[in-house]
Amino acid sequence: MSKEMVLQRYFGHETFRPGQETLIDGILAGRDAMGIMPTGGGKSLCYQIPALLMPGVTLVISPLISLMKDQVAALNGVGIPAAFLNSSLDEEAFRTVCRQIRQGMHKLIYVAPERLFQEGFLALVRGLTIPLVAVDEAHCISQWGQDFRPSYLKITEFVDQLPQRPVVAAFTATATRAVQQDIRQRLALRDPVTVVTGFDRPNLYFGVYRPEQKRSLLLSLVEERRGKSGIIYCSTRARVEGVCDQLCRRGIPATRYHAGLEEEERRRNQDDFQFDRKPIMVATNAFGMGIDKSNVSYVIHYNMPKSLEAYYQEAGRAGRDGEPAECLLLFGPGDVETARYFIQNGGENEELTEEERAQVQAQDTRRLEAMVGYCRTTGCLRAYLLDYFGQGHPDRCDNCSNCRSQVIQTDITRQAQMILSCVKRIRDKLGYYVGSGLVSAVLRGSRAQRVLDLGLDSLSTYGLLKGTSENGMRRYLEVLREKGCLYTEPEHNTLRLTPQAGEVLFRGAKVTMTVVRALDTAPSSAAKETRADGPMDSGLMEALKATRLRLARLEGVPVYVIFSNATLADMARRMPQSREEFLSISGVGEKKAKKYAAAFLETLRQGAEEEE
Repeated sequence: MSKEMVLQRYFGHETFRPGQETLIDGILAGRDAMGIMPTGGGKSLCYQIPALLMPGVTLVISPLISLMKDQVAALNGVGIPAAFLNSSLDEEAFRTVCRQIRQGMHKLIYVAPERLFQEGFLALVRGLTIPLVAVDEAHCISQWGQDFRPSYLKITEFVDQLPQRPVVAAFTATATRAVQQDIRQRLALRDPVTVVTGFDRPNLYFGVYRPEQKRSLLLSLVEERRGKSGIIYCSTRARVEGVCDQLCRRGIPATRYHAGLEEEERRRNQDDFQFDRKPIMVATNAFGMGIDKSNVSYVIHYNMPKSLEAYYQEAGRAGRDGEPAECLLLFGPGDVETARYFIQNGGENEELTEEERAQVQAQDTRRLEAMVGYCRTTGCLRAYLLDYFGQGHPDRCDNCSNCRSQVIQTDITRQAQMILSCVKRIRDKLGYYVGSGLVSAVLRGSRAQRVLDLGLDSLSTYGLLKGTSENGMRRYLEVLREKGCLYTEPEHNTLRLTPQAGEVLFRGAKVTMTVVRALDTAPSSAAKETRADGPMDSGLMEALKATRLRLARLEGVPVYVIFSNATLADMARRMPQSREEFLSISGVGEKKAKKYAAAFLETLRQGAEEEE
């Protein structure tokens, strides 16, 4: 069987996506490989197709139980024998899978890196023919990556203990050039065929919002998207709890995921999300690496992540089926301090020396600065992301909030003078500098006890910006930091004047603030675009989704294991009338056509009759 036949028969595609064929050919020729491909770009096929064409069993090293389960369910659904070995299996099920592996019943086995050296596993695999070891989420092996996992460092040692060295193939969606080099070195890849297809996801709309009240904006965004599946990321467990509770109180079906929940509840909540019983997941970054849910139509970051790598990976969980989707970030100045705290107080990594830990923290700080730059830029957001990952691009994408907005420069010299004067007068009165919160309280005329106890209500600057919101004050302070008039002393977190402040206070220097005003009032406009490849009946699409949901519930699998939204959209546009025509739909392979053609053809027939 050829690779083209495997692609068509099992996965229902007539042509390969960019980069796939090069990687597949390299692996089949016995070369190591590295694929840097965007989320939804088809990385999995690059090792799944060779696994079917090579003798023996392919090992896939994957970081999360949920990802293994999803991948195996999808493979089994198209007739490919695959299994996983992880802690979710009870003792009897584990022994059964091991027996099936020895009997040659599976072509792919998914394992976590922690499993590689556990008792019995090495003995099991030494008795097998293993032509290929595929390393998914390979950026986890790099200490310069955003998800460094020490367990990945053991992979090379494991490969060296196999009777014959297999082909080693590494795949990830987010890796800068430095991380790519680290992956090659730490996995000891030998002259790998390397494909970097690019990081752009044209179907994604990127938006950054700076709301006065995050919760009210979040509620309106989610309300506008009722009936759609979405992920809301928060920086802390407490915030996850608060946001999820608020959504549920509004009658919005949401669930939650964070490391503080019992394993059983995490599993149950994830299943509710995967099966669309609860289409909205509110989570920390503990949720999602490798999540294979294709019908997520939006990802909202309630808080800013620590890095652009983390943001792009998490945001990229939207629109995996190629349909228009949204990646929205609600930015507040407090997000920066939260992210900085996590960097400075991260857990000690015993695999690294003290010098290496210092280097990692410095790298994390640089990543944070780049992330803040994304939130503050007035240029094209997609261009900013692609610049960071080293990819060329047009100046504008016309599919982000900045490209769809008007940039206005506002003179805030008067407010700046008040703020700088207040910082100086507090220092003169108390003999020391204070934090930005107290400065803001004085300027806004707060009657907080600390303000009164320190006598700061007697200052001439007290209440000068009384009508300014707390968020507005934060924005002013942020601008003055950007302009170099103020800086935050890190040890005590106090706000201090710089020599540049004197230029504004005494020598007539002007201070301007950039304000971005949206030209289109509906943030969800990207999700309402029609596809370029033809019109689609929305009523018929809903009927097809209902059929898919019924079949998914009968089989006990997530809906996207039946068919993706993109496949349903292709059905709705092309209206196949026979099983042969049904097989020509993108994403329909032979096994799925045999199982599902009758049900979907009947739905299409009814839809056509209703139009007559």
